Amino acid sequence: MPFLGQDWRSPGWRWVKTEDGWKRCEPFSPALDRNNQLNDISHTVIITGDDEDEEIYSTEDCEFAAKKRKKDHFRNNTDSQCFYREKWIYVHKESTRERHGYCTLGEAFNRLDFSSAIQDIRRFNYVVKLLQLIAKSQLTSLSGAAQKNYFNILDKIVRKVMEDQYNPRLIKDLLQDLSSTLCILIRGVGKSVLVGNINIWICRLETVLLWQQQLKNLQMNKQVNNGLTLSDLPLHMLNNILYRFSDGWDIITLGQVTPTLYMLSEDRQLWKKLCQYHFAEKQFCRHLILSEKGHIDWKLMYFALQKYYPIKEQYGDTLHFCRHCSILFWKDTGHPCTASDPNTCLMPVSPQHFIDLFKF
Repeated sequence: MPFLGQDWRSPGWRWVKTEDGWKRCEPFSPALDRNNQLNDISHTVIITGDDEDEEIYSTEDCEFAAKKRKKDHFRNNTDSQCFYREKWIYVHKESTRERHGYCTLGEAFNRLDFSSAIQDIRRFNYVVKLLQLIAKSQLTSLSGAAQKNYFNILDKIVRKVMEDQYNPRLIKDLLQDLSSTLCILIRGVGKSVLVGNINIWICRLETVLLWQQQLKNLQMNKQVNNGLTLSDLPLHMLNNILYRFSDGWDIITLGQVTPTLYMLSEDRQLWKKLCQYHFAEKQFCRHLILSEKGHIDWKLMYFALQKYYPIKEQYGDTLHFCRHCSILFWKDTGHPCTASDPNTCLMPVSPQHFIDLFKF
């Protein structure tokens, strides 16, 4: 039966173990070229000192020494990591004749390269939301390698926020959920499946608490710009910007910049549109809030409804799933689709849907 894949007669891929788990080395990888120097050992090595201390090592001893040296090299050198050229993963939930085993959440982390995705402003919120959902419910299902990858990505996110000061509120919510989950897991050790030593998890909790303190002390740098600023725009353009926001907290934050923006951010019609976008009319009737003048307070309604119902999520870029190939991938990187019309097979994947794909 023909199938897409590497020729079974080939020697197979070369794999190396890194801190983020096993990664496949490409033949053209610079890291592989550096490590090939470890194999440049002759079949017989003679170490000469004094005549009586002369030792002759066989070929097997040389191979063992080379493997050990290579293992220590990759363990100590964190920069020598080989990443996947393809940014997609085949999602299979059962074994077949052609494929054996299952896809795991940790494997998807490595293949989809979330470490690079957080550098893209379109994908940043998507990855953060995904990490937050994992912190709430799927943290114990991660393997040891996936745990390392998870906290490495989280470390890069915190560093990015500290340097760029981009959306610290989103990261604070993520760390709050993560610290709460870690406290429960550490207190209930033995009652739940917790991969790894308890001391490692205590150390990770201390790191999360340190990150929270750093974000709490974060001071926003004042931008010095002598050109055109946001306050110089006409009122109708400022109002149009506010109507583009899908998060109520973003509207409130922008309203604190200038008195004009504050006036526009308190517009009842603005909050009414926001409520109508996220919630249904039946939900309005269950949680109706009136102002002193007898009008509906749409601003309070929004935050009241947010406690009971989920809001619609918006992301600049999301993962996509091909129903024809069962492949998960970033849309701009593409995947080797065999469908006649690939665009009809694509389906955007929300963070929650991503986690559901790897629940077995």
